[in-house]
Amino acid sequence: MRKSKYSEEQIIGFLRQAEAGMPVAEICRKSGFSDATFYKWRSKFGGMEASDAKRLRELEAENAKLKKLLAEAHLDMHALKSVLGGKALAPQVKREAIAQMVNEHHLSERRACGLVGLSRDSYRHPPELDAATRELADRIVEIAQVRRRFGYRRIHDMLRPDFPGVNHKRVYRLYSAANLAVRKRKKVKRPINERVPLQLAKTVNEVWSMDFVSDSLSTGRRIKCLAVADDFSHECVSICVDWGISGQYVTRLLDQAALFRGYPLAVRTDNGPEFTSRAFIAWVQQHHIRHLLIEPGKPMQNGYIESFNGKFRDECLNEHWFQSLQQARQTIATWRRDYNEVRPHSSIGRIPPAQFAEQHRRHAGGAAHQIPTTNEIT
Repeated sequence: MRKSKYSEEQIIGFLRQAEAGMPVAEICRKSGFSDATFYKWRSKFGGMEASDAKRLRELEAENAKLKKLLAEAHLDMHALKSVLGGKALAPQVKREAIAQMVNEHHLSERRACGLVGLSRDSYRHPPELDAATRELADRIVEIAQVRRRFGYRRIHDMLRPDFPGVNHKRVYRLYSAANLAVRKRKKVKRPINERVPLQLAKTVNEVWSMDFVSDSLSTGRRIKCLAVADDFSHECVSICVDWGISGQYVTRLLDQAALFRGYPLAVRTDNGPEFTSRAFIAWVQQHHIRHLLIEPGKPMQNGYIESFNGKFRDECLNEHWFQSLQQARQTIATWRRDYNEVRPHSSIGRIPPAQFAEQHRRHAGGAAHQIPTTNEIT
C-alpha cells in the first residue's frame, strides 16, 4: 500500500480548516488532493488531535508487527508438524527435517535450524564414519544378505567373535541406517488348547526329538528329510535326505549317529508309520531307550523339533532350489554344519549349539563317548 505524502498532523490540519468553515473544494484545490481522499481522511481521523493520530500510527505499526509474528508462528508450527510429527532427537533426523523445511516450505536455513534445534555448522557438516565403523557396517550388510531372516540381535551375535567390544545398540543403528529390517511375520491365530509342558532335558543325549520335513526338486519329485535334534544342546544330530525313509532306514541312521555320540536315553516322535513300525519298536527295545510318543494332532508336545524344522525350512529349504538329490544332500549338510558350529542360538546363551555342548561336557567332566564335530557325521 502506497504511503501518503501528508503526515497525520497535516491531515488533521486540513480537517480543522473544513470545520472552521472553509469549503472542501477550495482546500482540495490548494493542497492538491481529491475530494474522495478528503472524505476518506475525515472518516478515519475525524475528531482526533495530532497526538491521537500519532498514537494511532503506532498502534497500526504494532498491530502489523503482531500479525507478521503470528503468521510466522503458524508457518513454523505447520512446517514442524509436517516434517517431524513428533520430537526429533537424533541429529540425522534433524538434518533431514531441516532440508525438508528449506525445500518444501521455503524457510531459510537459519530459521529452520533454529526451529529444529540444530546449529548451522552441524547441519552443514554431518559426521563421517571412521574406518572401524565402515568396516562394521559393511560386515552387517554382508551377514544380512547371506542370512536374510536374521534380525539385528542375531547379527550382533555373529559379529561378537570378530568385534568383541561392539554394542548391540550400535549394531541396531547401523542396521537401521542400511534399511535391513526384516518384515515381521504375522503369527497364525489358533484356538486356545490345553498345553502339555515338555520335560526339560538336563544333559546331552538325554532326549532326541525327530520328525520329517518334505520338499521337492525342480522337477517336481518329492524328497523326504528326517531331522534329529538333541533337546538339551539343540544340536542337529543328523538330517537324512532321500526319496523315501522307512522305519528300518531310521534305525540305521540312528545307529550311525550313535557310533560317535552314544545312544540317547529317550527319543520323542509323533505317531507316524516310520516310528510305530516293528523295526523301530524293536530297535528301541534292543537299546533300552524310552520311546516318547506325542498325542495325535498335538505337535506342540514335540515343540523342540517343530521349532528346529521352522528354522530348517526358512533358512535352508526356502532359500534353495534343488536340481538333484545329491545337490540337496550337500546343501543341507552344509547348512547343518553352519547351524551347529556357527549360527548362534538364543536359548543357550546366544552361542552355537556345538559350542554350548562342549562347554557342558567340560563342566560335567567329560562324556563317556567323545562327540566329534559335525564334519565327521554324515
